[in-house]
Amino acid sequence: MEIGKKIVELRERKGLSQRELARRIDLNPSVMNRIETGERPLRADELKKVSDVLGVNADEILGSNPKPLTKDEKDIAKRMEEIREDLTKADGLSFQGEPLSEEAVESLMDAMEYIVRQTKKINKKYIPKKYRKDEDQ
Repeated sequence: MEIGKKIVELRERKGLSQRELARRIDLNPSVMNRIETGERPLRADELKKVSDVLGVNADEILGSNPKPLTKDEKDIAKRMEEIREDLTKADGLSFQGEPLSEEAVESLMDAMEYIVRQTKKINKKYIPKKYRKDEDQ
């Protein structure tokens, strides 16, 4: 079962609306919707929050045999946490003089994640094979 569908099932079993779950884990409802429909992956920090709110083990959300994260996925997750921390520490995040909403911050994080993934992919193309490390390490 897909992660998004599993979250919907567990959320409904708990009697929570999508909006309420999003509020409890401090996510924009539109982002929660994209996670539940499979349009956006669930990040590790979000998985922890969702499992806590729903009162289940993270493995139950991921399925009985969760696929282990590759080294690249771990690196990307770590980098995204650093970027999120940098953004939240900044005073007065704004765009064209207007403060950024939570939804705007989430959109910015999604765009940054795409950039980090693409950059990692492009950089791999230019590393000679003899210097490339196995992706699954």
